[in-house]
Amino acid sequence: MKQANERGVALILTLFLVAVLSVMAVSLAFLSQSETWSSFNYRLMVQARDGAEAGVNKAAHFLVHSYTPPPAGGDSLSNYTLTSSPVKYNNSDVVLASNGSSVSSNYPVSAVRGSFSTSGTGVLTAENARVRYTTYATLLSMRQVPQYGTTTPATIQSWRITAEGIVTGVQNSLVQITAKLERPIRPTFNYAAFATSCNDGALDFSGSGGTMSYDSSTLAQTQTAPQGQAYSGNVGTNGSLVATGNPVTINGTLSTPRTGVSGGGECGDGAQATMIGGASTQGITELPQQIIYPPPACWTAGGGCAYALPPLTVQTINGTCSGLAGCTQIGAPGLKRVRLAPGPYGNLTISGGTELHLDAGTYNINSFTLTSGTIVIDSEPVIFNIAGCATTGAGVCATTISPQAVLDLTGGSSTNTHGPGNLGYVPAKFQVNYSGTGNLKLNGSASVAAIVYAPNANITLNGLGNASARFYGSIIGQQVTLVGGATIYYDRALQNAFYTVGNYMLTSYNWRKF
Repeated sequence: MKQANERGVALILTLFLVAVLSVMAVSLAFLSQSETWSSFNYRLMVQARDGAEAGVNKAAHFLVHSYTPPPAGGDSLSNYTLTSSPVKYNNSDVVLASNGSSVSSNYPVSAVRGSFSTSGTGVLTAENARVRYTTYATLLSMRQVPQYGTTTPATIQSWRITAEGIVTGVQNSLVQITAKLERPIRPTFNYAAFATSCNDGALDFSGSGGTMSYDSSTLAQTQTAPQGQAYSGNVGTNGSLVATGNPVTINGTLSTPRTGVSGGGECGDGAQATMIGGASTQGITELPQQIIYPPPACWTAGGGCAYALPPLTVQTINGTCSGLAGCTQIGAPGLKRVRLAPGPYGNLTISGGTELHLDAGTYNINSFTLTSGTIVIDSEPVIFNIAGCATTGAGVCATTISPQAVLDLTGGSSTNTHGPGNLGYVPAKFQVNYSGTGNLKLNGSASVAAIVYAPNANITLNGLGNASARFYGSIIGQQVTLVGGATIYYDRALQNAFYTVGNYMLTSYNWRKF
């Protein structure tokens, strides 16, 4: 049998293998180039996104620190249509835009437009690239709300910030980021006690007391002390809690921005709570940031108080008015019953078992001491603005009374826990405001019902070992100390009564690449 000629097969196979290897080489080269361009594009995208984030932060910084909402600077709320979202000015959305932005500014104050136009844009250097960013902010909502502790309502705004980061060159990249900047409104008296200090032991509880809660809106028309519930007696602090007792029982949670295990004295750093001797809480809620309570506007530098400073004279009510202006006798002098009208008073001391009746209104008092007697709220609300001045100057407190307390209720038999024909144990009836750094003593062997707003002050409750010595309401101070078995009964009805504007927060963060 004759065999076929196989010459040339090796050449064909060689050419075939060369072709396969060539295809593979081209594929690898293409893949390598694709990976290079992919990495390059990713780097450009990251650089553009960094630029856009810089724009968001720059715009937010301007709105938080360099911008004052109306009514201010000749601007008026009447310029705006507040019933729509976004807010309108001249029938168009209210917008602040930087130079080079894709939209135009529409804001009634030219100085604000000009400031934002230059501050909302910039250039970043990233390796060999230059990243340009532009921003614009759209006003989504605006309204005024009353803020506890101040005489002027706060203007609350919500802005949508849009920022674009742009890289140009061999390849272009554009990333757009949107974020919402807003200020929440929270209940002012949201805790049984809140200590504004960042220090260790800003809340210092010892003895056998703690917290409970009740709801004054559900009380019957009676003078009987409400029964406390073992929940919602929450406490909070920008620092930490130290509880030492047999035991201290906090029937609620502890809220704090503190994290970690070591004390550092800084907000957000260090131990959250030190519980000794069986003391307990119902858990810890970590705050995203410290809570700021603005001090009452009265009698602080630049506070713009609507009231004149009270006198610094010593005034005493010892069963009778003794000629004190604003004080009237109720019944025979032997009853030791007097009525004090709203108005200015100096360093006022109530003694001799006096039954002091108060009517609705504002009492501007330099200092107040209850050594022996009872406070009865006949109509509400009664508001004590405590100045606490040792000396004055230029219409403000030059120095603060120290070390004695600017408010001392330890000698009272009861305070705002009863009244003729009135419902007792309603803390909102008796409001105490103090902006200074002095000391307040809120109760001794008897009960007190009040709300106390003194975010710069040191506040002490001493139950003196008396189980009936209770504080009904809510306390805000720099340092809050409970000793001697004192117990705070938090009134849950306060969550719907008074409000404070919170810190600015960036929310609803989104981004897109073009």
